[in-house]
Amino acid sequence: MPITSGKGAKLPSHPRPTVRRRRLGGELRRMREAAGVSTEQAADRIGGDKSKISRQENGRQGVSKLEIEALFGLYGVEDEKLKTALITLAREGRRKSWWAQYSDTLQEMFQEQLSIESDAVRILLFQPLLIPGLFQTREYAEESIRGVEKTASDEQIESYVSVRMGRQDILRENAPQVVCVLDEAVLRRIIGGPKIMAGQLQRLIELNNPPRLSIQVIPFGQGWHAGLDGAFSIFSYPDPMDLDVVRQEYLDGALYLEEDGPVERYQLAFDQLRASALPSRQSMDLISQTARDLNKT
Repeated sequence: MPITSGKGAKLPSHPRPTVRRRRLGGELRRMREAAGVSTEQAADRIGGDKSKISRQENGRQGVSKLEIEALFGLYGVEDEKLKTALITLAREGRRKSWWAQYSDTLQEMFQEQLSIESDAVRILLFQPLLIPGLFQTREYAEESIRGVEKTASDEQIESYVSVRMGRQDILRENAPQVVCVLDEAVLRRIIGGPKIMAGQLQRLIELNNPPRLSIQVIPFGQGWHAGLDGAFSIFSYPDPMDLDVVRQEYLDGALYLEEDGPVERYQLAFDQLRASALPSRQSMDLISQTARDLNKT
C-alpha cells in the first residue's frame, strides 16, 4: 500500500475520523437519540449549529470538555465511569499524534491506519506476502519501501522508514496483545538478499513472546487455508465502548470494516488460520531453520 500523499496533495478540511473520535461520536449520537434530543437542541446547548453536531457525531470534529459536559447535562447522563471515559476520549482525540511531523508526505488513509493501530489493545495480523511493518527490521523496511516508492528520493525513503520504525514503539510500552499468522511464503521470499532476510527472521524469533506477542506460520504443506484472499488485520479496543475494526488490504489502499457481520466473519477466518498454523514453538523452529539456510548461502 502506498504511504505517500503525492506531490501537492492536501488533506480535506474535515479529515477522516480517528478511532478515538469515531468511538466518541458514536456514543454521543447514541446518548442523544436515547434522550430524544434533536440535533438542533444539542447544537443550541453548545452554541453551535446542526452541522457541528453532525461532524462531532461522525468523528470529523473534536469536542471540547465544556461541550461534552454540557451535552451530558442535556442528555441526562449520570454514569460517572462512562462520563470519565468519554471526557478522556475527547481529550485524546485532540492529542497531536507522533506522526504529525510527517503529515505532509503521508497518505491520509495511512495516517488513519497509524491511529487505528496505536489505540488498539489487541491486534490480530494475517500476512501471506511480507513481514508486517510492526516487526520489520530497518534494512527489510527500506528494501520493501524502495520496491514500492520507486521515484522517491533517499531523503523521502529515510522519512518513510522512520515512520515504520516509529510504529513499533507500541510494542514496547503499554503494548497491545499481538497475534500474527504468516504464510510460509513470507519466510521464503528473500527481500534485500540472504543476509537482510536472515536478520529479519531472527528479529521474529526475538519478538515472539506468547501470549503477549505470538507468531505462527502456516506451512506450505497445509494447502488451502482461510487467508488465500489476502492480508487483513483486526484491531480491538477496550471498554466501555467495545469496537473492533478490520483492515483489509488491496493494491492501492485498504478497506476498513466495523459492522458486526463482516467483523465476525474475519474473526472466524483468523481463528481458522490459527488452527491451520503450526504452534508458536514449531513456527519458531521453522523460522530458525530458514534463517540458518539463508546464512549458508
